[in-house]
Amino acid sequence: MIETFLQALPHGITLSCRAAGEAGRPVLLFLHGFPEAAFVWDELLAHFAQPRHGGYRCVAPNLRGYEHSSAPKEVAAYRAKPLVQDLAALIEVITQDSPTPGQLACLVAHDWGGALAWSVAAQMPAAMRQLAIVNAPHPATFQRELANSPAQQASSAYMNFLARPDAPALLAENDFARLWPFFTNMAADSGPMAWLDGATRERYREVWSLGLHGPCSYYAASPLRPPTTSDPGATAVQLPRERVAVNVPTLVIWGLGDTALPEALLDGLDGYVGDLRIERVPRATHWIVHEQPQQVTALIGAFLRA
Repeated sequence: MIETFLQALPHGITLSCRAAGEAGRPVLLFLHGFPEAAFVWDELLAHFAQPRHGGYRCVAPNLRGYEHSSAPKEVAAYRAKPLVQDLAALIEVITQDSPTPGQLACLVAHDWGGALAWSVAAQMPAAMRQLAIVNAPHPATFQRELANSPAQQASSAYMNFLARPDAPALLAENDFARLWPFFTNMAADSGPMAWLDGATRERYREVWSLGLHGPCSYYAASPLRPPTTSDPGATAVQLPRERVAVNVPTLVIWGLGDTALPEALLDGLDGYVGDLRIERVPRATHWIVHEQPQQVTALIGAFLRA
């Protein structure tokens, strides 16, 4: 049974959340990416809440700007610092009655949620026992590839479009005609791993209809994007290792068919993560959580038991 609630945070932001499992249990926190929402984790929330799978308290917030969460108008409100502040405050609230107040059993995250999770883990390692990342590049390897790899620059060219002020309006046109290809270009509606059925499309329409300014503002606020003739993008970013090193046991699950985030982003990752396990999954794309939820659940479950 999935419950929903609005969680007010001390600094004035409210996050709409989905959850499963008993209060007072160790907490798993799940973070979604673009252009998704917290509902994508429902199957995993229900699974890990069951006593035979750990009996965790499982929480998935809609990130700032998404669904019914607070959605400030200023692009600066979507920079890394305020987004990490949201998560730090949320962790304090949802773990206060757990066996380890202030500490998650594991932070699980995909895409933009993963980008934020890498930052939380680097800045606040005591806030989690373990970290599980699904197809979300570490900021240092992403900066390297965006700055130096023509292949990654081409794969990420969409980021510069999403950063445009008119992107939210353009994405909403014609029943979100420019958004569906984020899924369908990776066979979401065809082939053996198809998952984008009519009911799922309607769930996305409901979320997107609430507004796309917040989701697009993540791209507008971030300097990690391909360089252009008028914008240095990632080439102007410096990420000293001490700022981005992660000293938390980490699992990285990577669908090898991800055309936006190629496998090269895993190269050198062990230079930033001391305790690292990488699980490469063939015949899976960026949307592996939809395509192979049982495989993702099994890999995370084994990691939690390790």
